[in-house]
Amino acid sequence: MVRAVFPGTFDPIHNGHIDIARRAMRLFDELIIAVYDKPSKSLLLSPPERLKLVHQTFADDDRVRVTLFSGLIVKFCREVEAQVIVRGLRVFSDFELEFRMALANHRLAPEIDAIALITSEENSFLSGSTVKEIASLGGDISSFVPEYVAVALKERFKELGEDGPNMVPMTSLRD
Repeated sequence: MVRAVFPGTFDPIHNGHIDIARRAMRLFDELIIAVYDKPSKSLLLSPPERLKLVHQTFADDDRVRVTLFSGLIVKFCREVEAQVIVRGLRVFSDFELEFRMALANHRLAPEIDAIALITSEENSFLSGSTVKEIASLGGDISSFVPEYVAVALKERFKELGEDGPNMVPMTSLRD
């Protein structure tokens, strides 16, 4: 049995993540979606909130396990006896970072392979930052995320009030 881990912050989970996970499920016997609980970047949603949304997304698939993790991904992979780390590539600039991470992980754990799946064209622009920025500005994100994720983001920005959009790094979507 080949077990793979798909790690990420999933802040929030979006259709790009879902596409990569579903395609990985065609390749592996079991997929563990590992929600990183202590990333160096600031997050909008708490670890329990992110975990809940990812659980909802894959609730109907018994070959998917969703869990939080901390620390090195290769250490986590060893703990859960996974042989593969799954990553998604959207644009060429993702390749350099993913390539360096894969080489470092291979040095730390040569028995664990990394596989990168190229995003589907319709999701190539999607990122958690893009989704959060559009949501923070009151835009329609229904084609980017499942409905329950859109609702969760709307509620979160309502809780944050006027300062909510200031918590999200903005690009040029305001213009």
